Amino acid sequence: MQTILALEDGRVFHGKGYGAKAECYGEVVFNTSITGYQEIFTDPSYAGQIVVLTNPQIGNYGTNPEDNEATRPYIEGLIVREFSPVSSNWRSQQVADEYLDRFKIPVIADIDTRALVRHLRDCGVMRGVISSLESDVNKLVAKARSIPKMDGTDLAKVVTTKHRYVWETGERSHEPTEVVGVKDEPARFHVVAYDFGIKHNILRKLASEGCRITVVPAETKSEDVLALKPDGVFLSSGPGDPEPCNYAQDNIRRLMGRTPVFGICLGHQLVGLALGGKTYKLKFGHHGGNHPVKQLMTGKVEITAHNHNFAVDPDSLPESEVEKTHIDLNDGTLEGLRHRNLPLFSVQYHPEASPGPHDSYYLFKEFTKMMEEFHNR
Repeated sequence: MQTILALEDGRVFHGKGYGAKAECYGEVVFNTSITGYQEIFTDPSYAGQIVVLTNPQIGNYGTNPEDNEATRPYIEGLIVREFSPVSSNWRSQQVADEYLDRFKIPVIADIDTRALVRHLRDCGVMRGVISSLESDVNKLVAKARSIPKMDGTDLAKVVTTKHRYVWETGERSHEPTEVVGVKDEPARFHVVAYDFGIKHNILRKLASEGCRITVVPAETKSEDVLALKPDGVFLSSGPGDPEPCNYAQDNIRRLMGRTPVFGICLGHQLVGLALGGKTYKLKFGHHGGNHPVKQLMTGKVEITAHNHNFAVDPDSLPESEVEKTHIDLNDGTLEGLRHRNLPLFSVQYHPEASPGPHDSYYLFKEFTKMMEEFHNR
């Protein structure tokens, strides 16, 4: 089916449609990962966004339930150069076209994704529409301009779990692990994880480090979290602008010093705000699986997975309280921080990276070490 992508600045691309015959709206961003498209589809951090994948062929290894990072896809729409109608992989259970169609997500393919990415890189991310229902490009451009901006939008409330639940599942069957099934021995720690848009692999990695995890909704009050008697609190990744999440910032301030805290991505941004810092929107965000990040203490470089549109302003943080631990070698943005006196640290990137890279798995061990020291175990 003929499908159109229209951007708010009037740029229009015509291509071939896959997935659902539908119309979707969102902020158009690009991801440079070579593999892991299903993990991208189902990452809640992409709520409100249409994703361009720079890898030229998508869908060739199909999809399967085990690789989902949530119970459903969260991307609003997908833009690719070539979308494979067939899959060839022993783990595949459904072709990507049928999978996205099942969740009513439209795909536009056969467009020049290199030209589109260069345009977004030069001009910045912008709002867009994918449609296989409307052929009037002027109407589609007008729709793109009417989409609410990501700035000032709290999407954590939209994607969070509605009810508290316990997670006990460790590594997937095809992944190597030092822990053979977390249910074979009692959990060493009880971690309460705030769900601002949490990924399953975050929960798997925590479980594989000997943690029993209670996942709670984004707006859960700090006193209710402490009533669960956690050994530590985890702040998850998620979509949208961190600044409107005042409820989360207030809860983090009340938890600081009372229990160890570890934050990732949106959780890192919320920590920065809770410490009195500021955040700002990046021109085209960081989305990909190959970003070099430097540990300032050791000088080591990690290759890391990124998926964020906002960053913490390092100059806004109180230097007497906050130590900067990691920086991005591409653009110098702040990628990690630690409180100088309290058991609290966070990183902007994704140490749980699924499918990879795995350079940053050590951060989950650092969290368990922090809990050990805090509780004298």
